[in-house]
Amino acid sequence: MRFGSFVFPVSHDPERDSAVIDSTIDEMVLAEDIGMHSVWLTEHHFDGAAAHADPLVLGAALAARTKNVKIGFAVVELAFHHPVRLAVQTSLLDNLSHGRLIVGTGRGSAYNHYEYMGFGITMEDGIARLDEAEQLLVEAWTGEPLQHRGEFWDVEFPHLRPRPYQKPHPPLIRACISETSTIAMARIGRPVMIGIQTLDTLRHRLERYEETMLDSGFSEAQTQSTMDRCWASRDLFVADSYDEALEIAAAGFERERTHFRRARELYNPGGFPPPDPNRPQPAGEVLEHSFIIGTPSQVSDQVAAMRDIGVRNLMLKLNVGEMDTHKVQKSMRLFGEQVMPKFADD
Repeated sequence: MRFGSFVFPVSHDPERDSAVIDSTIDEMVLAEDIGMHSVWLTEHHFDGAAAHADPLVLGAALAARTKNVKIGFAVVELAFHHPVRLAVQTSLLDNLSHGRLIVGTGRGSAYNHYEYMGFGITMEDGIARLDEAEQLLVEAWTGEPLQHRGEFWDVEFPHLRPRPYQKPHPPLIRACISETSTIAMARIGRPVMIGIQTLDTLRHRLERYEETMLDSGFSEAQTQSTMDRCWASRDLFVADSYDEALEIAAAGFERERTHFRRARELYNPGGFPPPDPNRPQPAGEVLEHSFIIGTPSQVSDQVAAMRDIGVRNLMLKLNVGEMDTHKVQKSMRLFGEQVMPKFADD
């Protein structure tokens, strides 16, 4: 299995943003030191949900501080970027990192209307532009000369400089919230990032993804290669005892969920509706589904359970709800020293 760090550093106080960003960089560098495959950077604006806000600038800082770890976006919110400008920035970052970039794309938030309002668009416009934005991004990386005539963009230029370091371009991966969007990506052979789901749901999604690729005409080798680049998500905390891990994880989880909820209540037009009591909570809102938690031995068992349902790559949020960075770093070291080696040959 491969393991990646999902960097989602909540900052509850604007006065703390700089300190949170500094500790986040330290945690990203440690992810390379303990042998993680990749570091995945989020994008969110205006609410402190991601203290750094901009994954491109943070990615450049990470490229300068590391040598081997892959730098992924989980995700860059395409609605907030002109695709050609994004092509230039990602191509530069691919060169700065000497080919370590993975470009994760997606619609971004499904709930934060205020983020879209801040960039002068609606959430509906963002969704409508997504496929063309990704198409234009790839064309800008590869087209010489480029002429694009689309519904939302009409551009032409001789060629992109600098060209991407990776040929023909950095790998693309799409974040998918629903099973429908996951299956749509399987039909075109695009690897996916799947957010937190129950084990049963995740098993089903992976099985449907594989079946759909094969039914769409991809070979067994192509299907397995693509599935080898798909990622699933969990939160993680490792400690010397289960009680210690649970106490720290539960407090961080509650702080984070409260922060997200209050921001939506404050900033969304009309607030944020309360959850429907007749529908089950999303898995990401439930601690037992969200977290891999406990001692190294207990965590190893939980990782093995994910491996056994077909998860090959696990994206782990290592600092949830602005935890104490020293405790986070201890958790990371325990994971790197006592858990990761057990899965090195998987």
